[in-house]
Amino acid sequence: MVHCSPRVLTRGAGVRSHCPCWLVMVGFLGRAGQRLPKGGAHLLQISQFLQEARGVLGRNMSASPEPPPRLLRGATRERLCTLLIISFKFTFFVSVMIYWHVVGEPRDRGPPANLPVDVPCPRLAPPTPSPSAPPPSNIFFLETSDRTSPNFLFMCSVESAARAHPEIPVVVLMKGLRAGNGNASLPRSLGLSLLSCFPNVRLRPLDLPALFWGTPLAAWYAARGRWEPHLVPVLSDASRIALLWKFGGVYLDTDFIVLRSLRNLTNVLGAQSRYVLNGAFLAFERHHEFLALCMRDFVARYNGWIWGHQGPQLLTRVFKKWCSVRSLAERRACRGVSALPREAFYPIPWQDWKKYFEDVSPEELTRLLHATYAVHVWNKKSQGTRFDATSRALLAQLHARYCPTTHTAMKMYL
Repeated sequence: MVHCSPRVLTRGAGVRSHCPCWLVMVGFLGRAGQRLPKGGAHLLQISQFLQEARGVLGRNMSASPEPPPRLLRGATRERLCTLLIISFKFTFFVSVMIYWHVVGEPRDRGPPANLPVDVPCPRLAPPTPSPSAPPPSNIFFLETSDRTSPNFLFMCSVESAARAHPEIPVVVLMKGLRAGNGNASLPRSLGLSLLSCFPNVRLRPLDLPALFWGTPLAAWYAARGRWEPHLVPVLSDASRIALLWKFGGVYLDTDFIVLRSLRNLTNVLGAQSRYVLNGAFLAFERHHEFLALCMRDFVARYNGWIWGHQGPQLLTRVFKKWCSVRSLAERRACRGVSALPREAFYPIPWQDWKKYFEDVSPEELTRLLHATYAVHVWNKKSQGTRFDATSRALLAQLHARYCPTTHTAMKMYL
């Protein structure tokens, strides 16, 4: 007889197959309880719990155990155990969904509801074309949720890109917008009003079926149906690859602040650490084979339950395959594609995101960002964190310098 202690139950599945069903559940819940995060911070992936639940319970239902006669006698007891396991699986899945929606995913609250819908536009100097290098075709931003009221960081991202590239179209594609006649058909909000002040900003609806048509992602998108915990970021991961493959140009997440021109960057992405690349910034030529390989990998190895599997992890594994290396340390550029060092786009690691809300001196700010093209603010971690727009906080200084129109609106309305 196998001793079904809690320690044994948290080990291999082979031992669990000899334990009564209720002890299997206790062992699994004990292990899951130890791994669940406290207070919703630094969440581990809910998918890992679900996959382990399926594996553990599925093996116990399909196995042919030899339980002690005293514990399980007769078909009635077995049927009762099976029913209990099915009920447990259903209850656990519902609990996970409730946990995810209540504390799992931080929600972007957007701007306050009482903001005015119009903003006075600043006076802008006419663009002066730079002959040094051909400009990229477009700079793209994406909003794959149905939100149509950009928050202040979103506004700052687009404004900073528009100011740094006055001669280049800055295209903001929003899933929540409907096709119409230019800005006249836009919903009325302070964010859209502010972005409309910049003549090179184009606010357009995001038509996902049309975007994915003619790419390996079309069949994947059409076959979607089940609920997934990371659907919005996964759609964003897919959209940015398809967008650059079809049109070429620069893609930026809406939590970037652009510090200088990106026009000299082509077939480039950035490393967020020594081991992982990130797709929050991408710059590629139209129909580049690297992006085609990314789309094929997106479909072939799809897993929407693991955070980052279709984003940073995808780009990292495709880049390694592209360069025939096992580690990013071996090579950062090959076959016309370059991965810039962390300082270029991610000078502050995501683990240190609170530094954006700490006071820094102008000298420290210059030293920190001397090799940086654009700053990623890690909105997934930082959203909802308030700061005084007139303070010396790092983020407040970036707003004041690189998106002054947004900064003025923040000082007036927050």
